[in-house]
Amino acid sequence: MKTYGWIILVVLITATVSLHGQDAAPPSVDLYEEEKEAEPTPPPRPPNGPELPEISQLDQTFKQPRSLGPQADELRLHKEWRQLKNRTVNDAKVQAAKAFAQAARTDLEKRNRLRDYYNIYYERMSALATTPEIKLALQALKSSHQGLLAQPRVRPTPDTSTPSPTPSATPAPKKLADKHKKKKEKHHKRF
Repeated sequence: MKTYGWIILVVLITATVSLHGQDAAPPSVDLYEEEKEAEPTPPPRPPNGPELPEISQLDQTFKQPRSLGPQADELRLHKEWRQLKNRTVNDAKVQAAKAFAQAARTDLEKRNRLRDYYNIYYERMSALATTPEIKLALQALKSSHQGLLAQPRVRPTPDTSTPSPTPSATPAPKKLADKHKKKKEKHHKRF
């Protein structure tokens, strides 16, 4: 038991001596002060590498949409168009123009009213559009919708702005009845 007591006593004395012997120097003391005064200060060096842009410039750069390919761009434009469509479909003027177009009594009257409806509808959507890409897409959609309304083969209106040549007459198709008559005559001659 005495040996355990001596071992504990030796350990305590060693720990006490080692704790007091390693006191840290105060932070204001500079151990290398003499060496710094002896060395001359080097001239300022030019910065390494190019100048870095400001954080606001970096933010603007990363806010710009990146193209992921033509299909992704098309889907993004379609998404923006659907959002604009959902916002404008409940507009009072758009609904009134659509109801007015649907109430037309003749086909010609309906096509004219639908042209007015598409003008109102796409003007509203274009006013809400934020990017020039979507505005171009809206213009293309408007022209395609209005292009469907033109029916030049039903009742063409002559274009008076440019003189057009008169169409030449096309030969009439051969009548099938003549062929049948010849067959009947041959058939009757046999009997």
